[in-house]
Amino acid sequence: MRSKKKRYESGTGSLSRCHSSQDGSALLKMALHSTRKARGCWNFIRALHKGPDPAPAPQKDAMKRIFSGIQPTGIPHLGNYLGAIESWVKLQNEHGSVLYSIVDLHSITVPQDPAVLRQSILDMTAALLACGINPEKSILFQQSQVPEHTQLSWILTCMVRLPRLQHLHQWKAKTTKQKHDGTMGLLTYPVLQAADVLLYKSTHVPVGEDQVQHMELVQDLAQGFNKKYGEFFPVPKSILTSMKKVKSLRDPSAKMSKSDPDKLATVRITDSPEEIVQKFRKAVTDFTSEVTYDPASRGGVSNMVAIHAAVTGLPVEEVVRRSTGMDTARYKLVVADAVIEKFAPIKSEIEKLKMDKDHLEKVLHVGSAKAKELAYPVCQEVKKLVGFL
Repeated sequence: MRSKKKRYESGTGSLSRCHSSQDGSALLKMALHSTRKARGCWNFIRALHKGPDPAPAPQKDAMKRIFSGIQPTGIPHLGNYLGAIESWVKLQNEHGSVLYSIVDLHSITVPQDPAVLRQSILDMTAALLACGINPEKSILFQQSQVPEHTQLSWILTCMVRLPRLQHLHQWKAKTTKQKHDGTMGLLTYPVLQAADVLLYKSTHVPVGEDQVQHMELVQDLAQGFNKKYGEFFPVPKSILTSMKKVKSLRDPSAKMSKSDPDKLATVRITDSPEEIVQKFRKAVTDFTSEVTYDPASRGGVSNMVAIHAAVTGLPVEEVVRRSTGMDTARYKLVVADAVIEKFAPIKSEIEKLKMDKDHLEKVLHVGSAKAKELAYPVCQEVKKLVGFL
C-alpha cells in the first residue's frame, strides 16, 4: 500500500508538475499578451498625448517668385483693376516673393510727353497703393531705375530671330493700328518683357489672354539660354487671370482702353459717380430687354453682367438670377451703382496719396533699391556666362 501510495503520490506529483508546466505556459502567454496590450495602450496614450500631426500652417511659398508689370498710363481704368490689379493684391498676400513693376521703359515705345509721363508714373503708383498693393508684402518699383533690365534685354535680343518677333500678334496689331512700320523699340518690346521676368528668376507670371504669345517667347528664351550656357533661368509658368477682358462700354467687341477716342467707352476708377452713371447709361447693349449672360450673341449685356459679378464678388449665375424681371436700362444703373460703391474708398485714397509726391517717390526709390539687390547678382552671373569680363 505504501508503495502504491508512493507511486500514486509520485504520479500525482508528476501530474502536478505537468499542470504547473501548462499553467506556467498559459501564464507566460497571458503575460506576453498583457505586455503587448499594455504596449499598444501606451502607444495609444502617447499618441493621444502628442496629438495628431499638426496641419501645415498657411504660409507664403518661399520657393515661388512672381513678377508682373503695368505701364504708367496714369489712373487705371476698370479693365486694369479687374483684369490685373485685383489679382495682384491677392497674390502678394499668398506668396513670399512678389515684384510689381511700373514699366516706364515699355511706355516709350509710343510717343510720350515727358511731363505727362512723369506725372503718369506717380499717378499709377498712387493708384496701385490705393488699390491695396503693399510695399511691405511686395516690391513695387520703377523699371527704368533698375538698369539691369536693359542690359539683360540686349543679351536676350541677340538670341532671338527677327521673324519670331515679326510674327507676334501684338506687333502686327499695333503696327496696323498706328499705320506705320513701327519702331525697333516696339518690335523688341516682348524681349524686354522677357528680361523683366527672367532678371529676377521669376517662376510665375500673371498674364491675360492677350499675353500668352509673349509668355511663350519668355519660356523659349529661358530654355534657349539654359541650353547654350547651362541651367540658369527657371522656365516661368503663366498664371492666367480668371477675369476675362473687360470690354469697351461703346463697342463690346473691343477691350476697354484708356486710348479709346470715345470718352464714354472707358470707366476710370477715379471717375465721379455722375460720370460713371452717364457712361453706363450710354453703354451699348441690344434690343432685348431681358438680362442674360451669353457673350457670343449678347456681348454688351454680358459685359455688364461680367462687370457686375466682378465688382460684387458674386457668381455670374447669381447676378443674372437677381436681375430677373429687370430690363437692361434699369440694370445698367444697378451695375453703375455697384461700380461706384466698389471704387469710392479707392478714389478717396488716391486723392490723398497724390497730394504727397515725396511719399510716392520714396516708395518707388525704396522698391527700386530692393529690386536692384535681386537683379544685380543675376545680371553679373549672366555676363560671366556669356563671356564678359
